[in-house]
This record gives sequence, structure tokens and C-alpha cells, in this order.
Amino acid sequence: MPLTIAIDGPVGAGKSTVSDVVASRLGILHLDTGAMYRAVGLYMLENKVDILDEGRVSALCEAGKVNVDARYEDGVQHTLLNDRDVTPFIRTQEVGGAASAVSRYPAVRKMLVRRQQEMARQQPMLLDGRDIGTVVLPNATVKVYLTASSESRAMRRMLQLREKGDATPLEEIIREVNARDYQDMHRETDPLRQAEDAVLVDSSDLTFDETVNAILSLVEEKL
Repeated sequence: MPLTIAIDGPVGAGKSTVSDVVASRLGILHLDTGAMYRAVGLYMLENKVDILDEGRVSALCEAGKVNVDARYEDGVQHTLLNDRDVTPFIRTQEVGGAASAVSRYPAVRKMLVRRQQEMARQQPMLLDGRDIGTVVLPNATVKVYLTASSESRAMRRMLQLREKGDATPLEEIIREVNARDYQDMHRETDPLRQAEDAVLVDSSDLTFDETVNAILSLVEEKL
């Protein structure tokens, strides 16, 4: 079995950026599963589909109208939507909200989980998301639950948005983070939760490098 690392956690915990560095240090690929859900959300927005219409969203996915995949160039993930590279378009607040909405639907999750599992069977890989250790890779070699306080996560998100010229107030971002947490943790299908055998890493008071090193230490101990 290839080495598999599952990193789960709430929005804004730094899963994607931390996972990029951890995977690079270990010489394995990193699959950002959240980007795949964002691609589905982007499809619905671009095609004027009501993201709250579960029947319509599910029907499109089941009919093969929404094909999401990932390819790697120099170890960097590019997210594909119907063979189009949508990596530059999926990091907006609007797409994030759409991703959170459609990720509640079993048909969407079934479609993406199947593809994620296929990819992880082919080579050593680190996957991050919200149901990796509990659903996608229940037998992962190493499981981590990466979190931080809602205030810390909102501050990090605000700094990311400022770099893009987005002036959304911190208070609004905190409300969005808390709302996203509630939605992710209370959805009926595959809710966000810490797997029983996952190690909790709280990065609220850790630097980026300290967070990376904490996870690398867990991998070294396991191996």
C-alpha cells in the first residue's frame, strides 16, 4: 500500500498551504480535495444553477455534466473542470460559499470521493479536506486533524483576501468562518469531525514552520 496522509480540519486552518509544504518535504503529491468541491461550485455559478437545488445539482453530476479532476505540473496541483484548468478562478469568497453548499449533497460527494480514492491508490499521496480520515481514506497511514481558533483562521483569511484587493471586514469574515464551521459539522452526509485515530494539531499559537514540523514529526514517528 502506498503511503497515504489524511489532513482534515475546518475552513481557514491552513490545510492547503501546510499540506503543500509537508508533501513537498516528503517527496509525494498533495491532493487538495477542497479545490475539487470548489470546481463543482464554480460550474453551478457559471451555469446559473441554484446551488440550493439539490435535485438539479445532483442530476447534473450523475449525468456526467460535471467532470472534476486534477493534474500535476512540477508537483503543483491544477484543478480541472470538464478538462479546463480552473485553478485561478476557484479561490473567491463566492465560489467558497458555493462549494460549501454543494458539498452537502450525497451525489456530489460520491462522485468526488470515488475519484479521490482512485488517485490515492496509484501513488504515495497526501490528501487534505474535511472527510479524508473518516471517509475517503479511513485506513490512511497517518491522520491529522488541523485546526485553530475561529479568530486566528479569520485573520489568516483576511490577509489572503487583502493580497487580492478584497477589503472584507474582519468581523464579517469571522461570521462567515463560524457559519461555515456549523454547516460543515452539521451536514447529514460526511460531516466534518476528527477521526478517532487522528492526531489533533492546533495551530492557533504556532508559526507556519512549527505547524509543518509538527506534522512531519508525526509522519516520522509513524514510519
